[in-house]
Amino acid sequence: MRRRFQIVAVALAVGFTLSACGSEKAQSGADTSTPAAESGTGSKDTNGTKGNNMDMQEAADRADGMLDAVLKKIDPEVQWAHGPTSKGSCDVTRRRTVMTIVSADRRQGFLDQVEKFWRASDYRIKAKNNDTEFPAVYAVTKDGFGISVSIRAKGQAFFEADTPCVKESKVADSVSKPNGPAYEGVYPLPSPNVRSEFWSGGAS
Repeated sequence: MRRRFQIVAVALAVGFTLSACGSEKAQSGADTSTPAAESGTGSKDTNGTKGNNMDMQEAADRADGMLDAVLKKIDPEVQWAHGPTSKGSCDVTRRRTVMTIVSADRRQGFLDQVEKFWRASDYRIKAKNNDTEFPAVYAVTKDGFGISVSIRAKGQAFFEADTPCVKESKVADSVSKPNGPAYEGVYPLPSPNVRSEFWSGGAS
């Protein structure tokens, strides 16, 4: 009986010691998370951009590539010029302005071509404005780049590509060459002034 009491006492003492060690570790602020949990922490991880090693210049180049690709897919071709580049604390926006007049009768067809290409490129269409006068389409890539096209005053189409949050760096002007006048140093750009037999049909 006495031996059984001693065994129980030893077991309780060991249990108390282990419990105390656990409490002490937790109270000391020691990291008790697993490596897998650690890799999922941080505000940038939640939107999938922490693992992105691009800097602002590389992200801007990627945005340029996205804009180049969609403009090349528009048939018949439209004339475009660079809009202003804007730079946030960790993101960049590239812009293109279409100088070809897109008539009211052709606006939806213009956006349909753009949307079809983005869907084929595996972009997710996240929003659409079906307004007959000022329609727009907004899409996003799997790695967090946003891109949009919108029709504004006088049938002028505007493209914007937004990067996700990336490493800070300097950003140079785009090296993509417009297929018409560059309008360097001109802002805002003129209203659309290029007539197209197809896209401008019905425009005054």
